Amino acid sequence: MSQQIEITLVYAPKAREVIERHLRVAQGCTVAQALQLSGLLQNCAEIDLSNEAAFTVGIWSRKTTPNHVLRDQDRIEIYRTLTVDPKVARRERFQSQGTHRAGLFSKRRPGAKPGY
Repeated sequence: MSQQIEITLVYAPKAREVIERHLRVAQGCTVAQALQLSGLLQNCAEIDLSNEAAFTVGIWSRKTTPNHVLRDQDRIEIYRTLTVDPKVARRERFQSQGTHRAGLFSKRRPGAKPGY
């Protein structure tokens, strides 16, 4: 009889929405096999692990491959692509807030030049 290990599978289809599943699988199970056993690939049709540009898989925040062999207490994370580049989002946020209320420019000494 093969020994069972416990793993956690996590996927966030949208912001502030997380799907988390706890599974008991046979020792020697791979990431791809665990995803098939979880039923997540059938319930979330947008996950296509064959397209590495759209989705990547990691274990405890470290990128891995679908054929990686799992260990006890591993946490499989499915990552989706970013919808907005973080640098662009920060730049847009800064522009919408204005220079008088954000960052270094929010507190200015009396008589100082702008930006100092």
